[in-house]
Amino acid sequence: MGYKVVVVGATGNVGREMLNILAEREFPVDEIAALASRRSLGTECSFGDKTLKCQDLDTFDFKGWDIALFAIGSDATKTYAPKAAAAGCVVIDNSSLYRYDPDVPLIVPEVNADAITGYSKKNIIANPNCSTAQMVVALKPLHDRARIKRVVVSTYQSVSGTGKEAMDELWNQTKGVFVPGQEVAPSVYPKQIAFNVIPHIDVFLDSGDTKEEWKMVTETKKILDPKIKVTATCVRVPVFVGHSESINIETEDFLDWEEATEILREAPGILVVDKREPGGYITPIECVGEYATYISRIRQDSTIDNGLNLWCVSDNLRKGAALNAVQIAEVLGQRCLKKG
Repeated sequence: MGYKVVVVGATGNVGREMLNILAEREFPVDEIAALASRRSLGTECSFGDKTLKCQDLDTFDFKGWDIALFAIGSDATKTYAPKAAAAGCVVIDNSSLYRYDPDVPLIVPEVNADAITGYSKKNIIANPNCSTAQMVVALKPLHDRARIKRVVVSTYQSVSGTGKEAMDELWNQTKGVFVPGQEVAPSVYPKQIAFNVIPHIDVFLDSGDTKEEWKMVTETKKILDPKIKVTATCVRVPVFVGHSESINIETEDFLDWEEATEILREAPGILVVDKREPGGYITPIECVGEYATYISRIRQDSTIDNGLNLWCVSDNLRKGAALNAVQIAEVLGQRCLKKG
């Protein structure tokens, strides 16, 4: 016996990954439905060795379904998530719409799985921002040991975080650099992304921070500990898939880098690759398609009494979105729902 599962936004990058990961992890599915907007009606999506045809989200009846994984924007989620939740289907939402709602748990299973019981207030669970998800997986075991006071993070985020059009823009601009007369002007991003970096993700706030930076601060506090101080600089880089982060950590208690390395090696969801030699670290291209959050370059920060630096890499379409959503569904099934 299993669950009746709906994937909403099944034709997008994250929706397709959700279907892939549900199949890969052999999530107990009795029945599955792929939903998208009316213009994608009948579009085929893969689920393991099966082919699903997309149904119309606008006319779908969520009654009798157990779990809905949402991978659509906040505007559409605002319309359809409450309908699904009211019909008794638990929504696991990948948009930012519900992340800051005090009645909606924001979950990274390796970090705060116990908070999932709060889903019953609205029948909705929020999936965090991609850059936050991988960072808190790395911070959690260190926080448990030495209590983190402050985090300074700089991100190197791939274009897949923006969507397929952004990936196409990087590809076309890259080709255009080498073919005279075929240069491609920016349309998704405010400046050229090929062979460039853009220190701007999401909208600017009055503080001078971008909303992506604000998300990392706010979500880390909600998921991990409201007392942690976080400052972020988020940068878009010409990488197709895989987010990287340079993380500086200040702790209350001294933590030697060697002990930190061992703690991280034992932590769930983490793989440490740190050989202190050329190539002895993980780069984004190596994490694509993987479940793990990879940690490299673990070392002491000698400028403060209790400081560590590390390099953190993860597949943003997986741990940053689809994988985390499926892991939430697994915890939900194990702790809260009855099969069949």
